Amino acid sequence: MPIDAAKAISAEPRTTELAWDHKDVQLYHLGIGAGAATPEKPHPATDPDELRYTLESALHVLPSFATVAGGGMAVAGGLSAPGIDVDLAAVLHGGQTVTVHRALPVRGRATQTSSVPAVYDKGKAAVIVLRSEVADEEGPLWTCDTRIFVRGEGGFGGDRGPSARLELPEREPDLSTERHIREDQALLYRLSGDWNPLHADPEFAKLAGFDRPILHGLCTYGVALKAVVDTVLGGDVSRVRSYATRFAGVVFPGETLRLRLWREPGRVQVSVTAADRDDAPVLADTVVEHS
Repeated sequence: MPIDAAKAISAEPRTTELAWDHKDVQLYHLGIGAGAATPEKPHPATDPDELRYTLESALHVLPSFATVAGGGMAVAGGLSAPGIDVDLAAVLHGGQTVTVHRALPVRGRATQTSSVPAVYDKGKAAVIVLRSEVADEEGPLWTCDTRIFVRGEGGFGGDRGPSARLELPEREPDLSTERHIREDQALLYRLSGDWNPLHADPEFAKLAGFDRPILHGLCTYGVALKAVVDTVLGGDVSRVRSYATRFAGVVFPGETLRLRLWREPGRVQVSVTAADRDDAPVLADTVVEHS
């Protein structure tokens, strides 16, 4: 079998050195829409709260930056782990969780320790859980869990794993807002380290079954977290404790995302849909836990 679950899970963790500075943070923020007009901020280029994403003298770091810090992608490193040998054309990003242990610094050097804590057998597919734990000289910074769906690699008799879905509250959302995705959004976001041509090359996108390039799922992930921070958490990124989602559908550059937010004690539940396609699901099972 291309996936040897026991070998992958028992393999020694792998370490990678990460480094980033204010330019990496600013580029990431611009890639997820910082500085662009929103219903709440019609003039964002000079908005003091928005400048905290774009101006080096006032910069803070959105926790979803953890998915690209150091220019590395957990997916790429995890798929080279012992016991895992899969066709990248069969790979889909199934879900993402970032747990923050303390505020992310604007500049940093850290060590990333990567492991495979679980491989689930879904019958016709496998789900590989990749874990990245990052710490600097002061201690733990963040933990990322990346869930990778691999078509055609199930049926090896393993644990099916969790399958529960998070139902949306039956009441009306406490807040609804929209975020427009620029035509060049994927071209800018990919400069943070995800060079998959699926997000830039029309011919490659057609080979993958799409009529045009699609937006990175992790770009949508960042857009949604920024919206929650700006509208519910008073623009304070340090209040975010963890952020989890399941990727439920694609987004095309030029579309508009519709976000519905439900406030609950210590957390915000979020629904993200494509407003231009009859609210087709984009992010599901999405929760931001906060202080």
